[in-house]
Amino acid sequence: MSDAELVLRSTRVITPEGTRAASVAVTDGTITAVQPYDAPVPDGARLEDLGDDVLLPGLVDTHVHVNDPGRTEWEGFWTATRAAAAGGITTLIDMPLNSLPPTTTVGHLRTKQRVAADKAHIDVGFWGGALPNNVKDLRPLHEAGVFGFKAFLSPSGVDEFPHLGQEQLARSLAEIAAFDGLLIVHAEDPHHLAAAPQHGGPRYADFLASRPRDAEDTAIAHLVDQAKRLGARVHVLHLSSSDALPVIAAAKADGVRVTVETCPHYLTLTAEEVPDGASEFKCCPPIREAANQDLLWQALADGTIDCVVTDHSPSTADLKTDDFSTAWGGISGLQLSLPAVWAEARRRGHGLDDVVRWMSTRTARLAGLDARKGAIAPGRDADFAVLAPDETFTVDPAALQHRNRVTAYAGRTLHGVVRSTWLRGRRIMADGEFTEPKGRLLTRTH
Repeated sequence: MSDAELVLRSTRVITPEGTRAASVAVTDGTITAVQPYDAPVPDGARLEDLGDDVLLPGLVDTHVHVNDPGRTEWEGFWTATRAAAAGGITTLIDMPLNSLPPTTTVGHLRTKQRVAADKAHIDVGFWGGALPNNVKDLRPLHEAGVFGFKAFLSPSGVDEFPHLGQEQLARSLAEIAAFDGLLIVHAEDPHHLAAAPQHGGPRYADFLASRPRDAEDTAIAHLVDQAKRLGARVHVLHLSSSDALPVIAAAKADGVRVTVETCPHYLTLTAEEVPDGASEFKCCPPIREAANQDLLWQALADGTIDCVVTDHSPSTADLKTDDFSTAWGGISGLQLSLPAVWAEARRRGHGLDDVVRWMSTRTARLAGLDARKGAIAPGRDADFAVLAPDETFTVDPAALQHRNRVTAYAGRTLHGVVRSTWLRGRRIMADGEFTEPKGRLLTRTH
């Protein structure tokens, strides 16, 4: 610690070995030591004494729709990364769709990178897209540094990103497996969706019936079978159906290389509380019943579900009509994901170390960033969130940083106030004030 430029001291530092009082030394943006709390501060080092606020590793959100360029009126790198920084997120991976162009060729990736380069308040990486007609582009995208490939098994909601049929899935997955890449999948079966009742209108019960659990369950079972046959790596996006958990658990026990995420809205909101016409709650797959939510929490606790990500998917307010069949489906969660999950986790007896595991350590591992991100340990980037875990606040949409301030959490009281956020040893947000963008563009490194 003798050459440290910065020391952050707290009575509660969440490390891989547990939560403890510690002093964390930083040099050139990297953590160089995690020392006892009362370790001497080196000459010339700046001390930041955080008192009893908790020092967490910066969160890593691997499921974010930034929509920039092309649908920048929905969101953008400047606003999305400010919202992320306000919520203690220091790294995000951008989804390949809802921007124009989608990230489905190397040229399109370069376009995204140029747009993001001077607007990112936090570190940003990119997923590629797997479409029916771009198998030839998958390896070049992999070599250009995308973190993996997103595919839909049912219509995506935008024409420029068509879904894969089962034969197309097999071809794309075989190509991705050939270079040991990762396929991340929106898993809903289109045949089950087509067979479900489609009433339209403002009733949430009708919307919920239109996206049945068996659509998820069937698609996940097919995906697991393909992954097992090809020895491929697959990741199930935004799991909402607890009925799929036995298939997932069995696949993991059988050695299938499958990981699974869920989202704050599935863990904190329930179908029973969604008002009719309130399409700020609309997402696909949908928010389900409280009993289903309980089983998702159990699966997080036992490791069947690996991680929690936002699936931040905003739109302009006019697209959030009171007809659930036509309203845009997506929940904006970047700024509120940590307090939303922490509020419910503490109520259910989980600790902040669990939240860090779900929202930082395992997400960093999923993206292959765990050599640099996801833990307070020597050699990792000095990315931190400082949290007052016992303080509460009521969600005011006017205080949100994402471009369109529509939120399913409006008026809810949440636990955990993010005091400050640090990126490579620089404080980039403190008490709602932001520095100029200092984020880097990340690429897959192995």
